[in-house]
Amino acid sequence: MKTNLLVLLLLLCSFQLEIKGQQTTSQRPDINILPIPVSMKVNSGHFSLNAAVSFAIPAANDSIREIAALFAKQLSLTTGYPFSIIQGGSKQKNSIHLVINKGSKEADKIIGAEGYHLDVQSQQITISANNAAGIFYGMNTLMQLLPPGIEGETKMVTTNPEGWHIPCVRIEDYPRFGWRGLMLDVSRHFFSKTAVKAFIDQMAKYKFNTFHWHLADDQGWRIEIKGLPALTEIGAWRVPRTGRWGSFQAPQPGEKATDGGFYTQDDIREILKYAADRFITVVPEIDVPAHSLALIAAYPNLSCTGLPYPVNPGSNFYKKEDNVLCVANDSTWKMLDIIFTQIAALFPNKYIHVGGDEAYKGFWNKCPKDQVLMKTEGITSLDGLQSYFEKKLEKLIISKGKKMIGWDEILEGGLAPEATVMSWRGMEGGIKAAKMGHEVVMTPSNFVYLDLYQGDPHVEPPTYSKLLLNT
Repeated sequence: MKTNLLVLLLLLCSFQLEIKGQQTTSQRPDINILPIPVSMKVNSGHFSLNAAVSFAIPAANDSIREIAALFAKQLSLTTGYPFSIIQGGSKQKNSIHLVINKGSKEADKIIGAEGYHLDVQSQQITISANNAAGIFYGMNTLMQLLPPGIEGETKMVTTNPEGWHIPCVRIEDYPRFGWRGLMLDVSRHFFSKTAVKAFIDQMAKYKFNTFHWHLADDQGWRIEIKGLPALTEIGAWRVPRTGRWGSFQAPQPGEKATDGGFYTQDDIREILKYAADRFITVVPEIDVPAHSLALIAAYPNLSCTGLPYPVNPGSNFYKKEDNVLCVANDSTWKMLDIIFTQIAALFPNKYIHVGGDEAYKGFWNKCPKDQVLMKTEGITSLDGLQSYFEKKLEKLIISKGKKMIGWDEILEGGLAPEATVMSWRGMEGGIKAAKMGHEVVMTPSNFVYLDLYQGDPHVEPPTYSKLLLNT
């Protein structure tokens, strides 16, 4: 990640779906489903969504009932229809049937754990899948067959006495990749719980399943850690600035830090539940050893200089202020143990993202403690010192029952034994890690960073690079 980069969203390229089979959408140009399904056949006729329609679900299946209730509530909000949910209504006409394939004979190996079949007929809609996730994704596809306003918050009006028309289609769909992710950076710009949930809603709509939550950086610490109050009392706040990122004026003497915010642990649990209900896994990121100025502002003893730096508001500070944790400082490891113990307890997924990118090592080179550590451990380079940090951190992460993932800089000096690499500086790092037998998530910035120019730079907000859209 660029040092002076305002990354609001990081689109992981792993969401791309492979299209197989013939699609016959040319006869119905109004049908636009994203991501494009694996296969779709458009038939004549339509299903009428009206006040008589109900959801038919398997008996005694709480997961499917929750999915039906979620979409019934949304559809009721915009149509005004009172969609009922009927258990075991397999022969119910004028209904939306949600069917789980049971047993090895009925299970469809082609669609896997997240795929589905959607069959819209004039009297009935059937969505079948091997798991609840597939039912959820099938319902999201069904929603895209309705007018866009169907996902709004105000009632829509149709002049059609039959209700809303859904075209008759047969769709088979399943993802090509298991990790389909988006990143939201709430450190450089804080987003409210409501905004985060809206972001998750959009992820669910387009069948993303991994929410990469960048919770800490130089510009703000966003998560409550019990026993470390300064993280949110100091680290979560900076002086207010507007304009072009990277050109902001540094904090002035006596200026109050009023811009920011953070999530309590209860807030985190609420958002995690919201995401889980939409079959989205949340991967938290605490970026260390660099990008740690908010952490260091709260606890200055963690850096090599020990100086009282403010939380950075987006001004140019790289190599001037020490935003990198001191590797040889015992306090660093005590702090990280407290932080990652609570992160691991909060987030149920198997990964914790530890950053590891853009560590300026000049302060390490001048730090007596780090120099002694290098000599004692036989470390011959500053890259080797970062490798020592990452390997020690991985042991800490594993001790919490989690797996470590980091940006491709964690390769430098030697990769930690079990680490997963997220390759952002092109594809080379990911390829190298994969050849070493490590898991990889490809996120090359020149293809998937949404904050870069995507068209003519003259008509877009200023930024530092452009996507390679035609490559």
